[in-house]
Amino acid sequence: MPPSGDSVFTVIDSTTEQPYFDIAEARAADLDKAIAAARDAFDSGPWPHMTHVERARHLRGLEAGIIDRAEDLAQIWPRQSGVLHSAARASIATVASVYGMYAEMATTFPFAEKFDSLVDGGLGMIRREPVGVVGAIIPWNWPLSLVSTKLAPALLAGCTVVIKASPEAPGEAYVLAEIIESLDFPPGVVNVVTADREVSELLVRDPRVDKISFTGSTAAGRRIAAIVGERVGRCTLELGGKSAAVILDDFDLERAASVLAAAGCRMSGQVCASLTRIIVGRDRHDEFTALLADAFSAKVVGDPFDETVEMGPLVSDRQRARVEGYIRSGVEQGATLIAGGGRPSHLPRGYFVEPTIFANVDNSMTIAQEEIFGPVLAVIPADSESHAITLANDSIYGLNGSVFTNDVDRAFSVASQMRTGIVGHNAFRGDIRIPFGGFKQSGIGREGGVEGLLPYLEVKSLFLEGVPSDALSG
Repeated sequence: MPPSGDSVFTVIDSTTEQPYFDIAEARAADLDKAIAAARDAFDSGPWPHMTHVERARHLRGLEAGIIDRAEDLAQIWPRQSGVLHSAARASIATVASVYGMYAEMATTFPFAEKFDSLVDGGLGMIRREPVGVVGAIIPWNWPLSLVSTKLAPALLAGCTVVIKASPEAPGEAYVLAEIIESLDFPPGVVNVVTADREVSELLVRDPRVDKISFTGSTAAGRRIAAIVGERVGRCTLELGGKSAAVILDDFDLERAASVLAAAGCRMSGQVCASLTRIIVGRDRHDEFTALLADAFSAKVVGDPFDETVEMGPLVSDRQRARVEGYIRSGVEQGATLIAGGGRPSHLPRGYFVEPTIFANVDNSMTIAQEEIFGPVLAVIPADSESHAITLANDSIYGLNGSVFTNDVDRAFSVASQMRTGIVGHNAFRGDIRIPFGGFKQSGIGREGGVEGLLPYLEVKSLFLEGVPSDALSG
């Protein structure tokens, strides 16, 4: 439907600093219409009453539609957020497969279970029913993936959805809306708006919205949790991280430096799960930092559409200023700047920052405690393995982590002691079939896999005196 006003957000190409496209700015009236459409589609429409297999057919359509629009999507992400075009292109099939994965759960997940021979002789049943209208709030760093890990399970569950796209990176959500329009979704099942923070908060406050699924900063997540808590709404929060890579004394330092330098360039460091705190034995600290400086400084920074480039720009001038502020903080607090720290001299245009490394970082420093969201790594010396684990856990966050060792038993032992939702062995690792999410202030709930479906379902217990004919149907 047409917007209520003529105001727009102008999306800026992060490499050229030139306008890329304009998108309509949703005002309160536009959001109200989107919520009303989703509410009506859930309360009066056919969507929540379809079988899971019927809804899975729509998910398969989305999967195919994303593949068909792969090059459009791969063009948008680098221009908005600075990710490499090669990485964007390679990610499309994986993101599309999220819809296929949840479509498969239509026939494998136990949406209904029965329990015979209860204490009173009757039949007990558990039904997992859709939570209702979902508000999905999407950040700018990885829009297509993050909207998909919310939308796919919500749709399979039978929910209707209002997607709130980020003003910095709304393109993928609107391509997704075009795909949905081309399919036979009932009206109002999926609605897309792009709004500022003030209007977005109305989505969180609205009692017609049963659940908020948010990915973004911990500061914003705290506010969302407080607002939703006032009305006892449901929420899933995937928030920030300050994740630690623990390098044990048996692991080759050159290999660790190579792996961590590559991971630090991923999406220009604009990843909540980035391994930005690197903890290494004090006796090997200097050797490791020299190797890491060589590896990280050698990364080619530039146009994300250049196949020889290994890291693109940040999303915006505001984000670059934020990262530069943290770099100044590291210097002022006494960390040793051994690589980067400025803007690449050969790139006068674009929101670029050099790959940056601090050595001799104390874990209490700001650069070790706060999420920077840029290509800035902090190397922290540890006195022992137990001290390294203590340092890794000394954070308000608990999203990701990694253990570098040749001994899988040591890796498992250390991983078991790390207070974090994900731990990789010798690398930054993940898989859409395995749940993603964190401990502590890194969030509430999980996305991906079966655990990513559960937050979109409410459990209803039934106690009957007989077995209904469609007891276990979707």
